[in-house]
Amino acid sequence: MTTLADLAELVRAPAALSVPGDVVAGAAAAGALGPRTPALAGASVLLYWAGMAANDWADRRLDAVERPERPIPSGRVTPAAAVGLAAGLTAAGVGLAAAVGGRRAAALAVPLAATIWGYDLLAKNTAAGPAVMAACRGLDVLLGASGGRVTRALPAAVTVAAHTWTVTALSRREVSGADAALPMRTLAGTAVVAASAAVVAPRRVAALPAVLAGWYAARYGAAQVEVVRDPSAGRVRAAVGAGITGLPALQGALTARGGAGLLGVAVAAAAPLGRLLARKVSPT
Repeated sequence: MTTLADLAELVRAPAALSVPGDVVAGAAAAGALGPRTPALAGASVLLYWAGMAANDWADRRLDAVERPERPIPSGRVTPAAAVGLAAGLTAAGVGLAAAVGGRRAAALAVPLAATIWGYDLLAKNTAAGPAVMAACRGLDVLLGASGGRVTRALPAAVTVAAHTWTVTALSRREVSGADAALPMRTLAGTAVVAASAAVVAPRRVAALPAVLAGWYAARYGAAQVEVVRDPSAGRVRAAVGAGITGLPALQGALTARGGAGLLGVAVAAAAPLGRLLARKVSPT
């Protein structure tokens, strides 16, 4: 019998702590922080969980060989239940976004949902995989900005997308391990991402965004340095986990850069909580 714990593992529930910050950072950048922001963040979480369930459904045969302990190959969740849950969460996420944000939010939620499913079903195992996943996160940031000037959130969206590219590129080597060149490239990307999050205007660095961006870079960067030293599958998985659970610190820096300092600190606080929960349910 499928339990809530099985479903939590299927959708990688703790990893969802890395999601609301996308919407908050986008809203802060666009001047759209308000009563709708929490609901849009909730819609984003639903879509994220949908993507995780669809991912495991699409990978069920591969996981039977490489990760037989996962919910579907272990028999704890049936394939039909997984894809049904993914479809239901997708409908709920898009519906919630449209209900609270109107046509402007729906105009971003629908392509976001399509991109999530496109990644899981088509792009994941291709060279386009990291770019498509990065697009998912970028659209998620813009979903938060839908109630304001969306173009003002484009830099934040690109920053989060770039981070996502590094995590996705690493995740493709979670089973086989990596060569040292890959973490070197992603580490360089992390340095650029952190630097861009700290800059609030041309050639001007603000204290709080810089501190939060530095926290993000130290945590995620250290994990990637370990992969350079030892590119084994275990180290790669640890770096991917650090990239997922460390994302709120980056989102917090972007939120603070948008003028919401205290809210940025609150967003960043999800990072240590995510690491704690990841000990119980793997985010990768």
